[in-house]
Amino acid sequence: MKTAEKKSLNNPEEVRTFDKGKLELINIGGAAIGRATFQPGWKWSESVKPLSKTGSCEAPHFQYHVSGTLRIKMDDGKEIECKAGDVSLLPTGHDAWVVGNDPVVVVDFQGMVDYAKELTK
Repeated sequence: MKTAEKKSLNNPEEVRTFDKGKLELINIGGAAIGRATFQPGWKWSESVKPLSKTGSCEAPHFQYHVSGTLRIKMDDGKEIECKAGDVSLLPTGHDAWVVGNDPVVVVDFQGMVDYAKELTK
């Protein structure tokens, strides 16, 4: 790193929208950082799977949970629930959904480069 950098997720370089959610992206220090907002009723397998065309989420995540409650089910059956203040590290192969009536906001430091991008063949 040659110089200090500062960017704001309040002024994203790219915004991707999908059913019941959005992803705001910045690129800093060679990394894509994303703030995802998932509305009540959002579920990866219903809202993002049609875009990714994969059986489960193949993006690894290292994320800080800002608000709301997110339930994650790994392909191996393990389930975890994340709330505001939690940090989660998720390998590929999972589904996730909003629990309750509050939006979920996460800041993800890994795995958002291609998240919610429609795959074309």
